[in-house]
Amino acid sequence: MIQQIHKAGEILIGRYQVKRFLAEGGMQEVYVAVDLSFNREVALKVPKHPSAEKRFARSARMSAKVIHANVAQTLDYFSEGGRDHLIEELIQGSNLQDRLDNEFDYLDPHLAAHLIHHLIRAIAVCHRVNVFHRDLKPSNIMVSMDHSMSFMKVTDFGIAKMAAQEIANNVKSDSISASRTIMCAIPYMAPEVVRREKGAGLPADIWSVGALLYRLMSGKTPFGEGLAAVETILKCQLPPKPLMFSGRGQFTGLVDELWEIVTACLRTDPGARPTADQLIKTCSALCYSDASRRAGIVTSYRRGSGDWGFIHADAGDDVFFHSDSYYGPKPEERKRVCFACCTGSPSHRAHPVLPLKPLLISQAADAAWVADPTGP
Repeated sequence: MIQQIHKAGEILIGRYQVKRFLAEGGMQEVYVAVDLSFNREVALKVPKHPSAEKRFARSARMSAKVIHANVAQTLDYFSEGGRDHLIEELIQGSNLQDRLDNEFDYLDPHLAAHLIHHLIRAIAVCHRVNVFHRDLKPSNIMVSMDHSMSFMKVTDFGIAKMAAQEIANNVKSDSISASRTIMCAIPYMAPEVVRREKGAGLPADIWSVGALLYRLMSGKTPFGEGLAAVETILKCQLPPKPLMFSGRGQFTGLVDELWEIVTACLRTDPGARPTADQLIKTCSALCYSDASRRAGIVTSYRRGSGDWGFIHADAGDDVFFHSDSYYGPKPEERKRVCFACCTGSPSHRAHPVLPLKPLLISQAADAAWVADPTGP
């Protein structure tokens, strides 16, 4: 049973009333609280250990410098009862890692381009005020619960700064007790961060963007998972272009442009990587659709002459699709998918079509948009 730091109903500094416990990680607990001054719900974060407070304070100072639609807003920071507390905005949604775990194996190029475009906008604003995020990974990217993931925000600035020695010790011992934070963060860490080089800075965030984009489009991280990825990252050898990136003609142009972003971001030399502002220009030139997505089930698929079928949408209508619009293996009947709907006659047409995992797991309507529950 989790021994919670705060209890429901408790009032902190005469202003924030704890409403309920929300999540816990290795270094922090997260609560839903009510800001009594403005009668609004907020996210209340508390470090679990004294060793985390320095990192926690640094994260608060850095994130407070940034005000942008794609960055979770820091609202307050205070100490009470010998513990530091961070107040952030509370928004309905889920972190991207949960969506990848429960709903998507990967994203089609249009949805991936949409997310990475918004992500780089957030990173560019941070870099303009010399804020180095340091821990970009799916669990620190919060997205809305719709299939379009129409809006996203970045959170947890620099809380998970890790010593190279800690990683090295786990690699040598092959320890199964390595923290989940380390395991989740390593696949997105630039080589200069892994080596703990003094010059590691803003370009390391760009590396993480490239690794994230590769993961989103392929379903795999470019250098492997967990501690096993350390050696591969340090070799700085870019993996070959995944086979699934080729094939469907309707995706080829966008896939090629996104692959160029991946390879540019994952350059070994930090100085050779594009800046966040340069990536904004690149992403702004991409031709991708951010049309609203719907969900449904493939009810029929005809192989051979034409390779086409129909999707029975959750709304009750039937939508036509062609296999060229399907990002993934060959379509299968009874497969759950999400898609954008284009007007057509005699039937509307779905494009793009993205397969979903067999069991679509959605969070409750009151799920809160908070930092990575696993914590640093």
